[in-house]
Amino acid sequence: MPDENIYPISDRLLRRPEKERQLGRKGAVFWLCGLSGSGKSTLAIELEKRLSDREVHSVVLDGDNLRSTLNKDLGFSDEDRKENLRRVSEVAKLLVDNGMVVIVSFITPLDEFRKQAKNVIGHSDYFEIYVKTSFDVCRQRDVKGLYAKAEEGNVTSFTGKDSSFEQPTDPWLTIDTENASLDESADTLFQSVLKVIKF
Repeated sequence: MPDENIYPISDRLLRRPEKERQLGRKGAVFWLCGLSGSGKSTLAIELEKRLSDREVHSVVLDGDNLRSTLNKDLGFSDEDRKENLRRVSEVAKLLVDNGMVVIVSFITPLDEFRKQAKNVIGHSDYFEIYVKTSFDVCRQRDVKGLYAKAEEGNVTSFTGKDSSFEQPTDPWLTIDTENASLDESADTLFQSVLKVIKF
């Protein structure tokens, strides 16, 4: 067995509480999920900026960024989406175990995928944020032009059209970007995050 030749050194590294004390805050993973165009990436960018203004270092794991690097070998079948999110979850876990504030921005369409992320990262470190906006409003926004491409048949397995999006039933936080401004949505997210990461 290949794992017989693997010798992790985790038990000899600095412990997470020591790293959190150095950073002056608690680590956590804030997982933003929602339809394409709902505002996940916009909120992640804004949250990173606001945390930086408070001298809080954070890491953003964004779907398109990782799709073009770490996960560029994966497609958009349910199986590939699951593996995509498993890898992201493992990266997020590695970062939070080192005391980092991690902001994840992925569609994460199925409840199964969100449960997988929560189990990999750990229930106490996983904070699910549902960025709620209807398919019709996201289609009107169409910030990346993907909805138009999907209508023309140039994008397959498009979430909300060809493949399903299961609304989270019990998220830590819901942000309705259809009925709230960017500033209002960002304020809600930022204030909620601060309560989690403070000592």
